[in-house]
Amino acid sequence: MDFDLTEDQRLLKDSVDRLIHDNYGDFEKRRHHQADSRGYSTALWAKYAELGLLGLPFSEEQGGFGGSAVDTMNVMETFGGGLVLEPYLATVVLGGGFLRAGGSAAQQAALIPGIVDGSTTLAFAHTEAQSRYDLFDVATSARRVGSSWLLNGAKSLVLHGDSADQLIVSARTGGSRRDRDGISLFIVPAKAAGVSRRGYATQDDLRAAEIAFDSVLLPQDALLGAQGGGLALMEQVVDAALAALCAEAVGAMGALHELTLDYLKQRKQFNTTIGSFQAVQHRAADMLVALEQARSMALYAAMMAENPDPATRRPAIAAAKALINRSAELIGKEAIQLHGGIAMTMEYKAGHYFKRLTMLGSQFGETDQHLRLVAESGLGEAA
Repeated sequence: MDFDLTEDQRLLKDSVDRLIHDNYGDFEKRRHHQADSRGYSTALWAKYAELGLLGLPFSEEQGGFGGSAVDTMNVMETFGGGLVLEPYLATVVLGGGFLRAGGSAAQQAALIPGIVDGSTTLAFAHTEAQSRYDLFDVATSARRVGSSWLLNGAKSLVLHGDSADQLIVSARTGGSRRDRDGISLFIVPAKAAGVSRRGYATQDDLRAAEIAFDSVLLPQDALLGAQGGGLALMEQVVDAALAALCAEAVGAMGALHELTLDYLKQRKQFNTTIGSFQAVQHRAADMLVALEQARSMALYAAMMAENPDPATRRPAIAAAKALINRSAELIGKEAIQLHGGIAMTMEYKAGHYFKRLTMLGSQFGETDQHLRLVAESGLGEAA
């Protein structure tokens, strides 16, 4: 198979690399972006729109560029290396993914242009206090009231939910709390009457929110996709998001590995650089092997993300996420240990990469959950 990027993909990657280097290469610039009221740079978000990044996965008819999952992978890998704060995953990958896969023509026409030009941000509100990583564990309810919907419930840890303009909310329209059927998705304006949000910073310097829905009245056309068919749509979009997260993790691991090598070449002990010690070199080599394995699996995940067969797609992406989680854990811990105390300071990048990799490792499922999915599918036996 040909794993080389096309000319257009190389040009896109070079443009994104320059943009992120100019705006995140200096760690103090990241602190400046973080101090913005939204927790990220709105000016840089506008630059993403100018460069076409926000319209990347949408069709040309929708104002986008018709990019593939591999294009998204290249962008997310660069974002991971820069520890980017902007809500690209929440708005473009997740929010945009729901609109592309399940949105009506009217919903797409109403929201996609705003995503593409940077004026509209979205967030996916699905996690609940009791649900852990099960997308089907939904207690939030939506019931018919005449021609409208009445939404009640609460969502936790909604990534960029405190600043999003629109929310994609999972709610139960039938069945009991852990039934796989009876889940529907709704587009909810974040400032609708009855919606309350409490925002906070996460451990990796991003933003999230606890969101409550108290008798929120929604129009009939707020329903996204088929009534009761929300789980299949969520699994499809989350699989694409997992592939994007795999690429982001590879970008963060690559940057952390490079940062560690530079430190080993500069830090001196016993009148020589510590990188000259064979034991240290072996540990750096182990980091490189883990990184290259993760890079290969991230590409595999990107290639499988657009597979329409969930029985094939889901275990493949779960396998990639499990291996990348393990690689991230190894590289993160080795980097901290090889750096020593400096890696634990807030002023140095290494600790921030470690925290981001830790959060990425638990987003949409930890290693054990993904391994369980692979085992249940029989993919491991087939391999």
